[in-house]
Amino acid sequence: MPTYTLHLPDEVDPGAPDALDRAKLVADRFIWPAFWFTALWFFWHRLWLAGLIVLAAEVAAWLGSLALNLSAWAGFVVMLLLSLLIGLEASSLRRWTYERRGQPLRDAVTASDAKEAEVKLVGRWLDRHAAPALASPPRMPPYAKTGSPALGLFPEADRHR
Repeated sequence: MPTYTLHLPDEVDPGAPDALDRAKLVADRFIWPAFWFTALWFFWHRLWLAGLIVLAAEVAAWLGSLALNLSAWAGFVVMLLLSLLIGLEASSLRRWTYERRGQPLRDAVTASDAKEAEVKLVGRWLDRHAAPALASPPRMPPYAKTGSPALGLFPEADRHR
């Protein structure tokens, strides 16, 4: 089962009801679209610096294979291995980008899919940041009479009439 990480901005107030609206959930697993589309996947997710780093690595690998006069088959294997590495590390680069943008890792959970991870993380978040329970029961106001059938400020019924 993959691990999912929760990323929230630094300025989020934990007690705010809309605190999780700006949350980012990142799965720690192999990312197939990043394997197939490499730098385009990063640009699609607005991970600009990571996308540029991946694009520079692809260009460097291509130029290196040309400079070494590798066969077409060997060049294909080099690019395939680079794509494999990108698919494996896409989640880490995404987490790194969120950390750099001021959205640090706040929690991690293991779940079978993103829906289950969201449910677990929201439950944990609400448990940690719920209003604190009262330490003692609320005090009764001095005018309240215990054992009286009357409510509030009404006097007891006069039984002599």
